[in-house]
Amino acid sequence: MEENNINPLGNESVNSLLLKFPVPSIIAMLVSALYNIVDQFFIGRSVGELGNAATNVAFPLSISCVAIALLFGIGGASAFNLAMGKGDKEEAVYYAGNAAVMLFLCGTVLCIITQIFLTPMLIFFGSPTEVLDYAKEYTRITSLGFPFLILATGGGHLIRADGSPRFTMICNLTGAIINTILDAYFVFGLNLGIAGAAVATVIGQAVSGLMALHYLRHYKTVTIKKEHLRMQKKYVGRIISLGSAPCSNQLAMMVVQIVMNNSLKYYGAMSIYGEAIPLASAGIITKVNQVFFSFIIGTSQGLQPIVSFNYGAKKYTRVKKAYKTAATYGLCIAITAFLMFQILPRQIISLFGDGSDAYYQFAESYFKIFLMFTFINFLQPITSNFFTAIGKPRKGIFLSLTRQIIFLLPLILILPMFMGIDGILYAGPIADAMAGIIAIIMILRELKSKIYSDDELLLNDVNEAKI
Repeated sequence: MEENNINPLGNESVNSLLLKFPVPSIIAMLVSALYNIVDQFFIGRSVGELGNAATNVAFPLSISCVAIALLFGIGGASAFNLAMGKGDKEEAVYYAGNAAVMLFLCGTVLCIITQIFLTPMLIFFGSPTEVLDYAKEYTRITSLGFPFLILATGGGHLIRADGSPRFTMICNLTGAIINTILDAYFVFGLNLGIAGAAVATVIGQAVSGLMALHYLRHYKTVTIKKEHLRMQKKYVGRIISLGSAPCSNQLAMMVVQIVMNNSLKYYGAMSIYGEAIPLASAGIITKVNQVFFSFIIGTSQGLQPIVSFNYGAKKYTRVKKAYKTAATYGLCIAITAFLMFQILPRQIISLFGDGSDAYYQFAESYFKIFLMFTFINFLQPITSNFFTAIGKPRKGIFLSLTRQIIFLLPLILILPMFMGIDGILYAGPIADAMAGIIAIIMILRELKSKIYSDDELLLNDVNEAKI
Protein backbone atom coordinates (compact mmCIF):
# COMPACT_ATOMS: atom_id res chain seq x y z
CA MET A 1 0.00 0.00 0.00
CA GLU A 2 2.96 2.26 -0.57
CA GLU A 3 1.02 4.06 -3.25
CA ASN A 4 -1.54 5.19 -0.65
CA ASN A 5 1.19 6.98 1.30
CA ILE A 6 2.31 9.11 -1.59
CA ASN A 7 -0.85 9.58 -3.67
CA PRO A 8 -2.80 12.70 -2.59
CA LEU A 9 -6.06 11.01 -3.63
CA GLY A 10 -5.73 8.78 -0.59
CA ASN A 11 -4.48 11.29 1.96
CA GLU A 12 -5.23 14.90 1.03
CA SER A 13 -8.36 16.52 2.48
CA VAL A 14 -11.51 15.53 0.57
CA ASN A 15 -12.67 19.17 0.50
CA SER A 16 -9.33 20.21 -0.95
CA LEU A 17 -9.46 17.48 -3.61
CA LEU A 18 -13.00 18.47 -4.57
CA LEU A 19 -11.83 22.00 -5.16
CA LYS A 20 -8.80 20.83 -7.12
CA PHE A 21 -10.10 18.05 -9.37
CA PRO A 22 -13.61 19.18 -10.40
CA VAL A 23 -12.50 22.65 -11.50
CA PRO A 24 -10.33 21.42 -14.39
CA SER A 25 -13.05 18.90 -15.24
CA ILE A 26 -15.67 21.64 -15.28
CA ILE A 27 -13.49 23.80 -17.50
CA ALA A 28 -12.93 20.86 -19.83
CA MET A 29 -16.69 20.29 -20.14
CA LEU A 30 -17.30 24.03 -20.51
CA VAL A 31 -14.81 24.13 -23.34
CA SER A 32 -16.69 21.33 -25.09
CA ALA A 33 -19.92 23.26 -24.62
CA LEU A 34 -18.33 26.53 -25.68
CA TYR A 35 -17.19 25.05 -28.99
CA ASN A 36 -20.88 24.65 -29.81
CA ILE A 37 -22.20 27.79 -28.13
CA VAL A 38 -19.53 30.07 -29.67
CA ASP A 39 -20.35 28.68 -33.11
CA GLN A 40 -24.04 29.19 -32.32
CA PHE A 41 -23.36 32.80 -31.37
CA PHE A 42 -21.45 33.74 -34.53
CA ILE A 43 -23.61 31.68 -36.89
CA GLY A 44 -26.80 33.06 -35.38
CA ARG A 45 -25.60 36.63 -35.87
CA SER A 46 -24.33 36.05 -39.42
CA VAL A 47 -26.84 33.55 -40.87
CA GLY A 48 -29.84 33.91 -38.55
CA GLU A 49 -32.52 31.43 -37.50
CA LEU A 50 -31.71 28.90 -40.23
CA GLY A 51 -28.07 28.83 -39.11
CA ASN A 52 -29.13 28.21 -35.50
CA ALA A 53 -31.37 25.40 -36.69
CA ALA A 54 -28.50 23.89 -38.73
CA THR A 55 -26.20 23.59 -35.69
CA ASN A 56 -29.02 21.94 -33.75
CA VAL A 57 -29.54 19.38 -36.52
CA ALA A 58 -25.82 18.52 -36.43
CA PHE A 59 -25.70 18.40 -32.62
CA PRO A 60 -26.28 14.61 -32.29
CA LEU A 61 -22.84 14.09 -33.83
CA SER A 62 -21.24 16.31 -31.19
CA ILE A 63 -22.98 14.22 -28.55
CA SER A 64 -21.61 11.07 -30.21
CA CYS A 65 -18.09 12.44 -29.85
CA VAL A 66 -18.60 13.14 -26.16
CA ALA A 67 -20.10 9.65 -25.69
CA ILE A 68 -17.02 7.97 -27.17
CA ALA A 69 -14.73 10.25 -25.17
CA LEU A 70 -16.49 9.35 -21.91
CA LEU A 71 -16.63 5.63 -22.75
CA PHE A 72 -12.87 5.25 -23.10
CA GLY A 73 -11.81 8.35 -21.13
CA ILE A 74 -13.75 7.81 -17.90
CA GLY A 75 -13.65 4.03 -18.36
CA GLY A 76 -9.88 4.08 -18.78
CA ALA A 77 -9.37 6.56 -15.94
CA SER A 78 -11.60 4.57 -13.55
CA ALA A 79 -9.82 1.29 -14.36
CA PHE A 80 -6.44 3.03 -14.04
CA ASN A 81 -7.25 4.57 -10.64
CA LEU A 82 -8.81 1.37 -9.26
CA ALA A 83 -5.67 -0.55 -10.23
CA MET A 84 -3.37 2.14 -8.80
CA GLY A 85 -5.39 2.19 -5.56
CA LYS A 86 -4.69 -1.53 -5.24
CA GLY A 87 -1.00 -0.91 -5.94
CA ASP A 88 -1.01 -2.71 -9.33
CA LYS A 89 0.97 -0.40 -11.62
CA GLU A 90 1.62 -3.05 -14.27
CA GLU A 91 -2.08 -3.52 -14.92
CA ALA A 92 -2.88 0.19 -14.64
CA VAL A 93 -0.56 1.22 -17.50
CA TYR A 94 -2.34 -1.13 -19.92
CA TYR A 95 -5.65 0.56 -19.16
CA ALA A 96 -4.17 3.98 -19.95
CA GLY A 97 -2.53 2.82 -23.19
CA ASN A 98 -5.52 0.86 -24.51
CA ALA A 99 -7.91 3.72 -23.70
CA ALA A 100 -5.76 6.26 -25.59
CA VAL A 101 -5.65 4.08 -28.73
CA MET A 102 -9.40 3.49 -28.71
CA LEU A 103 -10.11 7.20 -28.39
CA PHE A 104 -8.27 8.16 -31.57
CA LEU A 105 -9.37 5.06 -33.51
CA CYS A 106 -13.07 5.57 -32.79
CA GLY A 107 -12.81 9.28 -33.63
CA THR A 108 -11.32 8.43 -37.02
CA VAL A 109 -14.03 5.86 -37.75
CA LEU A 110 -16.81 8.32 -36.82
CA CYS A 111 -15.27 10.94 -39.12
CA ILE A 112 -15.24 8.53 -42.08
CA ILE A 113 -18.82 7.37 -41.47
CA THR A 114 -20.03 10.98 -41.28
CA GLN A 115 -18.33 11.95 -44.54
CA ILE A 116 -19.84 8.96 -46.38
CA PHE A 117 -23.40 9.14 -45.03
CA LEU A 118 -23.68 12.89 -44.34
CA THR A 119 -26.94 13.74 -46.14
CA PRO A 120 -29.05 10.78 -44.98
CA MET A 121 -27.72 11.24 -41.43
CA LEU A 122 -28.77 14.90 -41.30
CA ILE A 123 -32.21 14.12 -42.71
CA PHE A 124 -32.54 11.38 -40.09
CA PHE A 125 -31.55 13.92 -37.42
CA GLY A 126 -34.58 16.01 -38.37
CA SER A 127 -33.29 18.61 -40.84
CA PRO A 128 -35.99 20.58 -42.70
CA THR A 129 -35.37 21.16 -46.42
CA GLU A 130 -34.51 24.84 -45.98
CA VAL A 131 -31.90 24.00 -43.29
CA LEU A 132 -30.21 21.00 -44.94
CA ASP A 133 -27.63 22.85 -47.06
CA TYR A 134 -26.43 24.86 -44.06
CA ALA A 135 -26.24 21.71 -41.94
CA LYS A 136 -24.25 19.85 -44.64
CA GLU A 137 -21.78 22.69 -45.08
CA TYR A 138 -21.17 22.92 -41.32
CA THR A 139 -20.98 19.20 -40.56
CA ARG A 140 -18.79 18.18 -43.50
CA ILE A 141 -16.05 20.41 -42.12
CA THR A 142 -16.51 19.87 -38.35
CA SER A 143 -16.44 16.08 -38.75
CA LEU A 144 -12.75 16.39 -39.73
CA GLY A 145 -12.06 17.43 -36.14
CA PHE A 146 -13.76 14.41 -34.52
CA PRO A 147 -10.53 12.41 -33.88
CA PHE A 148 -8.93 15.42 -32.18
CA LEU A 149 -12.07 16.36 -30.22
CA ILE A 150 -12.48 12.82 -28.87
CA LEU A 151 -8.77 12.50 -28.08
CA ALA A 152 -8.70 15.83 -26.25
CA THR A 153 -11.93 15.20 -24.29
CA GLY A 154 -11.28 11.56 -23.43
CA GLY A 155 -7.54 12.04 -23.01
CA GLY A 156 -8.31 14.73 -20.44
CA HIS A 157 -9.73 12.07 -18.10
CA LEU A 158 -6.59 9.96 -18.47
CA ILE A 159 -4.46 13.03 -17.77
CA ARG A 160 -6.47 13.85 -14.63
CA ALA A 161 -6.08 10.25 -13.51
CA ASP A 162 -2.32 10.83 -13.74
CA GLY A 163 -2.68 13.69 -11.26
CA SER A 164 -2.43 16.58 -13.76
CA PRO A 165 -5.84 18.28 -13.84
CA ARG A 166 -4.25 21.66 -14.60
CA PHE A 167 -2.78 20.43 -17.87
CA THR A 168 -6.22 19.26 -18.96
CA MET A 169 -7.55 22.71 -18.20
CA ILE A 170 -4.77 24.42 -20.16
CA CYS A 171 -5.16 22.01 -23.07
CA ASN A 172 -8.87 22.62 -23.46
CA LEU A 173 -8.74 26.35 -22.79
CA THR A 174 -6.10 26.77 -25.49
CA GLY A 175 -8.36 25.13 -28.05
CA ALA A 176 -11.38 27.16 -26.96
CA ILE A 177 -9.54 30.47 -27.16
CA ILE A 178 -8.21 29.65 -30.62
CA ASN A 179 -11.72 28.68 -31.75
CA THR A 180 -13.26 31.91 -30.43
CA ILE A 181 -10.65 34.18 -32.02
CA LEU A 182 -10.77 32.39 -35.37
CA ASP A 183 -14.60 32.29 -35.30
CA ALA A 184 -14.73 36.07 -35.16
CA TYR A 185 -12.04 36.45 -37.84
CA PHE A 186 -13.39 33.86 -40.29
CA VAL A 187 -17.11 34.68 -39.89
CA PHE A 188 -17.00 38.48 -39.74
CA GLY A 189 -13.48 39.35 -40.93
CA LEU A 190 -13.37 37.09 -43.99
CA ASN A 191 -17.18 36.73 -44.36
CA LEU A 192 -16.94 32.94 -44.57
CA GLY A 193 -20.22 32.46 -42.71
CA ILE A 194 -21.07 29.02 -41.37
CA ALA A 195 -18.07 27.41 -43.09
CA GLY A 196 -15.72 29.81 -41.30
CA ALA A 197 -17.16 28.83 -37.93
CA ALA A 198 -16.68 25.17 -38.77
CA VAL A 199 -13.02 25.64 -39.83
CA ALA A 200 -12.28 27.58 -36.63
CA THR A 201 -13.75 24.74 -34.58
CA VAL A 202 -11.58 22.10 -36.27
CA ILE A 203 -8.38 24.11 -35.79
CA GLY A 204 -9.09 24.64 -32.08
CA GLN A 205 -9.88 20.94 -31.59
CA ALA A 206 -6.71 19.89 -33.45
CA VAL A 207 -4.51 22.00 -31.16
CA SER A 208 -6.16 20.56 -28.00
CA GLY A 209 -5.92 17.00 -29.33
CA LEU A 210 -2.22 17.28 -30.17
CA MET A 211 -1.48 18.74 -26.73
CA ALA A 212 -3.26 15.80 -25.07
CA LEU A 213 -1.34 13.35 -27.26
CA HIS A 214 1.96 14.95 -26.25
CA TYR A 215 1.12 14.53 -22.56
CA LEU A 216 0.07 10.89 -22.95
CA ARG A 217 3.52 10.17 -24.36
CA HIS A 218 5.06 11.52 -21.12
CA TYR A 219 2.82 10.03 -18.38
CA LYS A 220 4.10 10.70 -14.82
CA THR A 221 2.91 7.85 -12.59
CA VAL A 222 3.59 5.09 -15.15
CA THR A 223 5.53 4.81 -18.40
CA ILE A 224 3.36 4.02 -21.44
CA LYS A 225 5.34 1.91 -23.93
CA LYS A 226 4.44 0.48 -27.34
CA GLU A 227 3.32 -2.84 -25.87
CA HIS A 228 0.76 -1.01 -23.73
CA LEU A 229 -0.84 0.39 -26.89
CA ARG A 230 -1.66 -3.04 -28.31
CA MET A 231 -5.35 -3.57 -27.69
CA GLN A 232 -6.22 -6.53 -25.51
CA LYS A 233 -9.72 -7.82 -24.98
CA LYS A 234 -9.56 -8.02 -21.18
CA TYR A 235 -8.39 -4.41 -20.81
CA VAL A 236 -10.71 -2.91 -23.43
CA GLY A 237 -13.61 -4.90 -21.97
CA ARG A 238 -12.97 -3.57 -18.47
CA ILE A 239 -12.63 -0.02 -19.79
CA ILE A 240 -15.92 -0.29 -21.68
CA SER A 241 -17.62 -1.75 -18.62
CA LEU A 242 -16.58 1.15 -16.39
CA GLY A 243 -17.21 3.80 -19.05
CA SER A 244 -20.60 2.49 -20.11
CA ALA A 245 -22.64 4.58 -17.65
CA PRO A 246 -21.49 8.05 -18.73
CA CYS A 247 -21.39 6.90 -22.36
CA SER A 248 -24.92 5.54 -22.11
CA ASN A 249 -26.09 8.85 -20.71
CA GLN A 250 -24.66 10.67 -23.74
CA LEU A 251 -26.05 8.12 -26.22
CA ALA A 252 -29.41 8.48 -24.54
CA MET A 253 -29.11 12.24 -24.99
CA MET A 254 -28.32 11.69 -28.67
CA VAL A 255 -31.36 9.46 -29.20
CA VAL A 256 -33.56 11.95 -27.40
CA GLN A 257 -32.07 14.82 -29.41
CA ILE A 258 -32.88 13.06 -32.70
CA VAL A 259 -36.43 12.25 -31.60
CA MET A 260 -36.80 15.77 -30.22
CA ASN A 261 -35.67 17.35 -33.51
CA ASN A 262 -38.09 15.27 -35.55
CA SER A 263 -40.93 15.88 -33.08
CA LEU A 264 -40.31 19.64 -33.08
CA LYS A 265 -40.24 19.60 -36.86
CA TYR A 266 -43.48 17.57 -37.13
CA TYR A 267 -45.56 19.31 -34.48
CA GLY A 268 -44.02 22.68 -35.26
CA ALA A 269 -45.35 22.39 -38.82
CA MET A 270 -48.85 21.94 -37.36
CA SER A 271 -48.50 24.98 -35.09
CA ILE A 272 -48.24 28.72 -35.59
CA TYR A 273 -44.44 28.49 -35.33
CA GLY A 274 -43.61 26.37 -38.38
CA GLU A 275 -40.69 23.90 -38.68
CA ALA A 276 -37.65 26.15 -38.29
CA ILE A 277 -38.55 28.23 -35.18
CA PRO A 278 -38.87 25.26 -32.75
CA LEU A 279 -35.61 23.76 -34.05
CA ALA A 280 -33.75 27.06 -33.79
CA SER A 281 -35.10 27.67 -30.28
CA ALA A 282 -34.26 24.15 -29.17
CA GLY A 283 -30.73 24.58 -30.51
CA ILE A 284 -30.12 27.59 -28.29
CA ILE A 285 -31.77 26.13 -25.18
CA THR A 286 -29.92 22.81 -25.58
CA LYS A 287 -26.53 24.48 -25.78
CA VAL A 288 -27.23 26.90 -22.92
CA ASN A 289 -28.37 23.96 -20.80
CA GLN A 290 -25.16 22.20 -21.83
CA VAL A 291 -23.23 24.99 -20.10
CA PHE A 292 -25.12 24.24 -16.86
CA PHE A 293 -24.49 20.51 -17.24
CA SER A 294 -20.81 21.22 -17.83
CA PHE A 295 -20.59 22.30 -14.19
CA ILE A 296 -22.55 19.26 -13.01
CA ILE A 297 -20.81 16.65 -15.17
CA GLY A 298 -17.45 18.30 -14.51
CA THR A 299 -18.09 17.97 -10.78
CA SER A 300 -19.03 14.30 -11.19
CA GLN A 301 -15.91 13.67 -13.30
CA GLY A 302 -13.69 15.39 -10.76
CA LEU A 303 -15.28 13.16 -8.15
CA GLN A 304 -14.36 10.01 -10.11
CA PRO A 305 -10.61 9.65 -9.35
CA ILE A 306 -11.15 10.54 -5.68
CA VAL A 307 -13.86 7.93 -5.22
CA SER A 308 -12.18 5.24 -7.37
CA PHE A 309 -8.83 5.44 -5.59
CA ASN A 310 -10.26 5.51 -2.07
CA TYR A 311 -12.77 2.74 -2.76
CA GLY A 312 -9.95 0.61 -4.13
CA ALA A 313 -7.89 1.45 -1.01
CA LYS A 314 -10.93 0.62 1.23
CA LYS A 315 -11.08 4.16 2.64
CA TYR A 316 -14.86 4.27 2.70
CA THR A 317 -15.20 7.30 4.96
CA ARG A 318 -13.51 9.37 2.28
CA VAL A 319 -15.75 7.86 -0.41
CA LYS A 320 -18.92 8.83 1.46
CA LYS A 321 -17.70 12.31 2.30
CA ALA A 322 -16.62 12.95 -1.28
CA TYR A 323 -20.08 12.09 -2.64
CA LYS A 324 -21.91 14.26 -0.10
CA THR A 325 -19.62 17.23 -0.75
CA ALA A 326 -19.94 16.90 -4.55
CA ALA A 327 -23.75 16.67 -4.24
CA THR A 328 -23.79 19.86 -2.17
CA TYR A 329 -21.78 21.68 -4.83
CA GLY A 330 -24.15 20.32 -7.48
CA LEU A 331 -27.22 21.59 -5.62
CA CYS A 332 -25.81 25.13 -5.41
CA ILE A 333 -25.00 25.14 -9.13
CA ALA A 334 -28.42 23.76 -10.07
CA ILE A 335 -30.34 26.36 -8.06
CA THR A 336 -28.32 29.17 -9.66
CA ALA A 337 -29.04 27.86 -13.17
CA PHE A 338 -32.74 27.42 -12.37
CA LEU A 339 -33.07 31.06 -11.32
CA MET A 340 -31.30 32.29 -14.46
CA PHE A 341 -33.45 30.17 -16.79
CA GLN A 342 -36.67 31.33 -15.15
CA ILE A 343 -35.82 35.03 -14.76
CA LEU A 344 -33.63 35.85 -17.79
CA PRO A 345 -34.79 33.68 -20.75
CA ARG A 346 -35.30 36.52 -23.26
CA GLN A 347 -31.95 38.12 -22.42
CA ILE A 348 -30.18 34.80 -22.99
CA ILE A 349 -31.99 34.16 -26.28
CA SER A 350 -31.15 37.65 -27.56
CA LEU A 351 -27.43 36.89 -27.34
CA PHE A 352 -27.80 34.58 -30.35
CA GLY A 353 -29.31 37.04 -32.80
CA ASP A 354 -32.69 38.55 -33.51
CA GLY A 355 -35.86 36.75 -34.47
CA SER A 356 -39.60 37.16 -34.93
CA ASP A 357 -42.10 37.61 -32.11
CA ALA A 358 -43.15 33.98 -32.56
CA TYR A 359 -39.50 32.92 -32.21
CA TYR A 360 -39.07 34.73 -28.90
CA GLN A 361 -42.45 33.52 -27.65
CA PHE A 362 -41.64 29.87 -28.22
CA ALA A 363 -38.05 30.14 -26.99
CA GLU A 364 -39.10 31.77 -23.70
CA SER A 365 -41.75 29.09 -23.11
CA TYR A 366 -39.15 26.41 -23.85
CA PHE A 367 -36.80 27.83 -21.24
CA LYS A 368 -39.41 28.24 -18.50
CA ILE A 369 -41.28 24.95 -18.98
CA PHE A 370 -38.74 22.41 -20.25
CA LEU A 371 -36.14 23.48 -17.66
CA MET A 372 -38.63 23.93 -14.82
CA PHE A 373 -36.94 21.32 -12.59
CA THR A 374 -33.34 22.26 -13.31
CA PHE A 375 -32.71 22.56 -9.56
CA ILE A 376 -32.74 18.73 -9.12
CA ASN A 377 -30.86 17.83 -12.31
CA PHE A 378 -27.54 17.49 -10.48
CA LEU A 379 -28.56 14.25 -8.75
CA GLN A 380 -28.69 11.83 -11.66
CA PRO A 381 -25.28 12.51 -13.32
CA ILE A 382 -23.33 12.79 -10.03
CA THR A 383 -24.89 9.63 -8.61
CA SER A 384 -24.52 7.68 -11.85
CA ASN A 385 -20.82 8.53 -12.09
CA PHE A 386 -20.38 7.65 -8.40
CA PHE A 387 -21.58 4.09 -8.99
CA THR A 388 -19.26 3.76 -11.99
CA ALA A 389 -16.31 5.05 -9.96
CA ILE A 390 -16.81 2.42 -7.23
CA GLY A 391 -16.89 -0.40 -9.77
CA LYS A 392 -20.68 -0.87 -9.99
CA PRO A 393 -21.26 0.03 -13.66
CA ARG A 394 -24.65 -1.70 -13.97
CA LYS A 395 -26.20 0.63 -11.42
CA GLY A 396 -24.49 3.56 -13.09
CA ILE A 397 -25.78 2.56 -16.51
CA PHE A 398 -29.34 2.11 -15.26
CA LEU A 399 -29.33 5.46 -13.52
CA SER A 400 -27.82 7.19 -16.55
CA LEU A 401 -30.72 5.92 -18.66
CA THR A 402 -33.54 6.95 -16.33
CA ARG A 403 -34.05 10.55 -17.39
CA GLN A 404 -33.36 10.29 -21.11
CA ILE A 405 -34.56 6.85 -22.20
CA ILE A 406 -36.91 5.51 -19.52
CA PHE A 407 -38.84 8.75 -18.93
CA LEU A 408 -38.10 11.59 -21.38
CA LEU A 409 -38.17 9.64 -24.64
CA PRO A 410 -41.63 8.04 -24.11
CA LEU A 411 -43.02 11.34 -22.85
CA ILE A 412 -41.79 13.19 -25.96
CA LEU A 413 -43.61 10.65 -28.10
CA ILE A 414 -46.84 10.45 -26.05
CA LEU A 415 -47.62 13.91 -24.63
CA PRO A 416 -47.64 15.80 -28.00
CA MET A 417 -50.41 13.47 -29.17
CA PHE A 418 -52.67 15.15 -26.63
CA MET A 419 -51.04 18.55 -26.12
CA GLY A 420 -49.42 19.31 -29.49
CA ILE A 421 -45.99 20.93 -29.41
CA ASP A 422 -46.52 22.00 -25.77
CA GLY A 423 -46.38 18.32 -24.83
CA ILE A 424 -42.70 18.26 -25.78
CA LEU A 425 -42.00 21.11 -23.37
CA TYR A 426 -43.77 19.47 -20.40
CA ALA A 427 -41.99 16.17 -20.98
CA GLY A 428 -38.78 17.70 -19.60
CA PRO A 429 -39.79 18.55 -16.00
CA ILE A 430 -41.70 15.29 -15.54
CA ALA A 431 -38.64 13.26 -16.57
CA ASP A 432 -36.36 15.38 -14.38
CA ALA A 433 -38.52 14.79 -11.30
CA MET A 434 -38.75 11.02 -11.78
CA ALA A 435 -35.02 10.61 -12.44
CA GLY A 436 -34.20 12.67 -9.35
CA ILE A 437 -36.40 10.50 -7.11
CA ILE A 438 -34.76 7.28 -8.35
CA ALA A 439 -31.26 8.74 -7.84
CA ILE A 440 -32.14 9.60 -4.22
CA ILE A 441 -33.44 6.09 -3.53
CA MET A 442 -30.38 4.38 -5.04
CA ILE A 443 -27.73 6.51 -3.30
CA LEU A 444 -29.44 6.23 0.09
CA ARG A 445 -29.44 2.45 -0.24
CA GLU A 446 -25.76 2.44 -1.19
CA LEU A 447 -24.58 4.73 1.60
CA LYS A 448 -26.59 2.77 4.18
CA SER A 449 -24.81 -0.48 3.28
CA LYS A 450 -22.54 -2.21 5.79
CA ILE A 451 -19.19 -0.92 4.50
CA TYR A 452 -20.25 2.66 5.24
CA SER A 453 -21.36 1.84 8.80
CA ASP A 454 -20.30 4.07 11.68
CA ASP A 455 -17.84 1.49 13.05
CA GLU A 456 -16.19 1.15 9.66
CA LEU A 457 -16.01 4.90 9.22
CA LEU A 458 -14.45 5.33 12.66
CA LEU A 459 -11.85 2.66 11.92
CA ASN A 460 -10.91 4.32 8.64
CA ASP A 461 -10.64 7.71 10.31
CA VAL A 462 -8.19 6.25 12.85
CA ASN A 463 -6.14 4.63 10.08
CA GLU A 464 -6.02 7.91 8.15
CA ALA A 465 -4.82 9.73 11.23
CA LYS A 466 -2.00 7.22 11.65
CA ILE A 467 -0.95 7.71 8.04
